[in-house]
Amino acid sequence: MNSTRHRDLTIHDVVLPEPPLAVRSATTLWFAAIGAGVVESVLGVLGALADGSSVFGLLLQIAFRAIVYGGLFVVVDRYFRHGVRWSRWLLTGLLGTVGIASLVVGPIGWLLQNGDFGTLDWSASFIAFAAVRCVHLTAVVTAILLSFQPDANRWFSRRPVRRTR
Repeated sequence: MNSTRHRDLTIHDVVLPEPPLAVRSATTLWFAAIGAGVVESVLGVLGALADGSSVFGLLLQIAFRAIVYGGLFVVVDRYFRHGVRWSRWLLTGLLGTVGIASLVVGPIGWLLQNGDFGTLDWSASFIAFAAVRCVHLTAVVTAILLSFQPDANRWFSRRPVRRTR
């Protein structure tokens, strides 16, 4: 005997279409960018603890980042993936400007001040951090590009389905 229960579909049941490939790929990349941000945060906290930074200051940073990353996760999962227009602009504006700026300001500042690649400390932690930073930056830029492909534009411009109930 089959233990699953089926119900009859009615006119009030709406099946939403699946997002186009560009939106599904952008969603995956937004999640990858958020995950890379979390990994960068963990690596930063470990480095700060090793340097003897204030635990209270680190806890404040961790709490702030948890709120930001959690909020971004919700925006991607609940809104972007389902084609809510404002979510695409929020992610592009927030992660595409502030996010990218925060990712490149450190390396650009180092390049302008020092610029000597021979002085880099090629430790395992530096290589791990640089690799995660590259993944993070690539994920954000590619997600933005995919978010504005023609099929993604159609997905985000479609009219929402109105339910009469």
